[in-house]
Amino acid sequence: MPTQKKKVYCLYRVSTAGQVEKDDIPMQRQACREFAATQGWEIVREFSEKGVSGFKISAKDRDVICEIQKDAAEHKFDILLVFMFDRIGRKEDETPFVVEWFTREGVEVWSVHEGQQRFDTHVDKLMNYIRYWQASGESIKTSIRTKTRLSQIVQEGRFRGGVAPYGYRLERQGRINKKNREVYELVIHEEEAGVVQKIYDLYMTHGYGSQRISTYLTESGFLNRNGNNFTNTTIQNMLKNKTYIGILKSGETQSEIFPHLQIVPPDVHSSVQEIIRQRSAQYKERNIPLNTRGRSLLSGNVFCGHCGARLVVTTNGKKYIRKSDGEITFTPRTRYVCYNRRRHPGQCDGQTGYTSRKLDTLIDGIIHRIFASVKNFSKDQLIETQFQGRMETCQLELANAKASLRAHTAEMKEYEAEVIKVIRGESRLDSDLLNKLYDEAKEKNEKARRRVEELELQLSNGQQTITSLSDQFDNLTSWAELYDQCEMDSKKMILSQIFKSIKVRSSYEIEVELNVTCEQLGLQY
Repeated sequence: MPTQKKKVYCLYRVSTAGQVEKDDIPMQRQACREFAATQGWEIVREFSEKGVSGFKISAKDRDVICEIQKDAAEHKFDILLVFMFDRIGRKEDETPFVVEWFTREGVEVWSVHEGQQRFDTHVDKLMNYIRYWQASGESIKTSIRTKTRLSQIVQEGRFRGGVAPYGYRLERQGRINKKNREVYELVIHEEEAGVVQKIYDLYMTHGYGSQRISTYLTESGFLNRNGNNFTNTTIQNMLKNKTYIGILKSGETQSEIFPHLQIVPPDVHSSVQEIIRQRSAQYKERNIPLNTRGRSLLSGNVFCGHCGARLVVTTNGKKYIRKSDGEITFTPRTRYVCYNRRRHPGQCDGQTGYTSRKLDTLIDGIIHRIFASVKNFSKDQLIETQFQGRMETCQLELANAKASLRAHTAEMKEYEAEVIKVIRGESRLDSDLLNKLYDEAKEKNEKARRRVEELELQLSNGQQTITSLSDQFDNLTSWAELYDQCEMDSKKMILSQIFKSIKVRSSYEIEVELNVTCEQLGLQY
């Protein structure tokens, strides 16, 4: 009686669309079919995964692997055949255990080029782990090479590819790449750049939100490249885009500032990021107004001096009858009201509200005193004092960040050592738990590393800090010149940049906290 042929499942996988176009899967299929024929096996099913990374995607999230495992558990085939073992996966902390699972289910795992994977001894297990550790390393090295090249491209001031951001266009300028093709360069699109600058001005100077900016652009006839209205999401992304200050990015890598790509000054972009941060739902100590509509000067950064609650603006209509014709009109009465005092009287012992006209007039007087003092203050003295304080704080934070990085690095090494014990059967830890602990430690380590790099960069860029402080002082002097001439929305934004908080108590007793201290400005309160 003839011997029954072994039933074979074949798995073919490519990681990228480029490999699909190069017909890598037909090549793998042909090699596996020829190998099975020489062994006298019968291929009963073939599975293909196109554009699936064996390094980034876990086996439990790959439908093909899950289906093959299901059939293995039901003993529907005898052999799993692949072109090379890394087609099963490249995760060194997962794939060896997936392969071992198949063998425990009675399925032989074979590679056309590497033969059968066995688990008869501890040496077999160790070799299995080493194979996938090497495959993982190759994926990492490939990723590093790709990221490094893209990083080099942006650091050289060249566009890494894709669609040019709004505000720029692509133009051939004669540069030839290694494939002897003329490549595109990123250049400023003057008309679109004007719209970008308008968006930043509306957000920073006038306090418009993204939805209000979207409405303004629509009403003013500005459309995007597709002829549609700008959405608030698009505007939010544009406000965060560092390309507009001349910085190109690739992943975590970013270039220096290239002046020929700069649409928005760095200090303007920095101020916009601070406004975005303060307007976020997570930020609890906001002094930037959420919007600048209305005629009250202090909406957004005025607080009750008794309970600390933010004061909200309320408006009531007051009847007024003209004697000449008896016509009834309504004169609005605007007040700043303490929420706690009105809704929860037991939580506040202050007065309920304050007339906006009176409080605004008092703050207007304070701001003019500040502007007057600035004219007589030493710019160099302010910069030196602020610079030293920031550098000392940065050095302390850097020491803490380095200590955290050392701790997380040591933790990762402990888990890496435990992996070998798992392979040898000497560890008490479950492999899934170990993988989870290692991933968490790796994530913390990466976060600590980025923080260290960020703080080291801050310390090394001392001149940029001095320039930033100088710009802040210049802003203050320019605000002094503009304040009396600008509209109410711009006044609100100027006040939010100068005052960290304004607190008012009964009888209009006012306490202000400035972003620059009173002593530095020569004021006494």
